[in-house]
Amino acid sequence: MSSRALALLAATAVSIIYGVTFTIAKDVMPHHLQAYGFIVLRVGGSALLFWLVWLFLPKEKIASADWPRIVASAFFGIALNMLTFFKGLSLTSPISASVIMVTTPIIVLVLSAIIIRERMQTRKVIGILLGLFGTAFLILYGKSIGSGENASLGNLLVFINAVSYGFYLILVKKLMEKYNAFTFVKWIYLFGFLMVLPFGWAECIAADWAAMPPGIWWKIGFVVVFSTFLTYLLNLLSMKTLSPSIVAVFIYLQPVFATIFAIGLQKDKLSWEKGVAALLIFVGVYLVTQKPRNAKIA
Repeated sequence: MSSRALALLAATAVSIIYGVTFTIAKDVMPHHLQAYGFIVLRVGGSALLFWLVWLFLPKEKIASADWPRIVASAFFGIALNMLTFFKGLSLTSPISASVIMVTTPIIVLVLSAIIIRERMQTRKVIGILLGLFGTAFLILYGKSIGSGENASLGNLLVFINAVSYGFYLILVKKLMEKYNAFTFVKWIYLFGFLMVLPFGWAECIAADWAAMPPGIWWKIGFVVVFSTFLTYLLNLLSMKTLSPSIVAVFIYLQPVFATIFAIGLQKDKLSWEKGVAALLIFVGVYLVTQKPRNAKIA
């Protein structure tokens, strides 16, 4: 199998794992473990795995000027990102959350225009407006089975999560160009763990661990090992061969897998509101990510 085929397979596996995660994490929260307590386990367990792998890799020294960027990456990529996502997912449905996450490429473009003054074309502005309108529609009307009366708040928190992750992608780009990923990611997860600990420690010790079913333990382990640690490794594998634009396209598969898995297990249902919102968001993302016709093919 060629390196490109392996990279495409890795990127597809990441989308499948993320798509499954929406429903698996929803099974854990909030009945067995509250959202913030789950975050402490996820970040702490992943940090331990990253540090263990780093022990067997070549060592690099981080420049003092890069530490503020690492701390900021920990805040936006781990703390704010995961706290809002898991809390939002505990209040909304797997399908709604996965659809909102597709707005990430649009958010990255907006932040790039604001932070690094990247020029935006009319087509991209229209795409951004369509995507944001679809997200707002889903936040206001995307109620789901099992999502309670706080689905709107849950959808809003997932959107904040997507914005936070957009900031993280911009911050971490320079670190990726300068260091081996394991040189800084272990620090990002360690700092992130310290940031989320005050929010989730009380929920961790309040959980009834002795009465927790074995199936829930397996699902918690899945989120720590597969949804966090393994997906990061697979992303590294895919990014070595594929361009960032190709890797980014695979985020669009997440709602597909999330919908199939959630509906198949009767954890959610596909309503017309979600269909309209998904259509608006996907059209918006398509307009934003399309290259101009006169652009050279890389």
